[in-house]
Amino acid sequence: MPYNFSTFTTKAKEVHDWLAKEFGGLRSGRAAPTVLDGILVESYGTKLPIKHVATVSIEDARTLRITPFDAGAAKDIEKAIASANLGLSVSADDKGVRAHFPELTSERRTTLMKVAKEKLESARITMRKVRDEVLQDIEAKEKEGGMGEDEKFRLKKEVDKLSEAENKKLQEAYERKEREITA
Repeated sequence: MPYNFSTFTTKAKEVHDWLAKEFGGLRSGRAAPTVLDGILVESYGTKLPIKHVATVSIEDARTLRITPFDAGAAKDIEKAIASANLGLSVSADDKGVRAHFPELTSERRTTLMKVAKEKLESARITMRKVRDEVLQDIEAKEKEGGMGEDEKFRLKKEVDKLSEAENKKLQEAYERKEREITA
């Protein structure tokens, strides 16, 4: 009976998605709308994500244009971005809000690289846990009598190969972010 690795691949995809989201939140010197994803704006008595009250677009390499659906929300959006302490300079004009990304200092680049490395390590730890869960499942199936010892060792090697491939993808994502930050 072949072993089903779908839970491993599903969880590995979740780890990749999480890492991509985390790396998206780390701002480099370039404008990226994902930086604003975690900011909530007070609108009509509730707190909503910026993307629910405005459109966010890239105006130039270091500037985001936030155009609110309701012109009266511009001041609330400006206040929310400023209070989020992202290191962005924010200004309102007649079309909406403009968020400007300052040039990165070498100290800030070093800090961002350290944070990116921590995120990578968290993703690797999660991948290790996923791998260990699959290995425990294989051990349990072998003890139940569902597979022989040769099959168990073959599956363990296959899990290790899959795990190595996933870790390589995580490393590649980190290296892309590193190039983005240091560029």
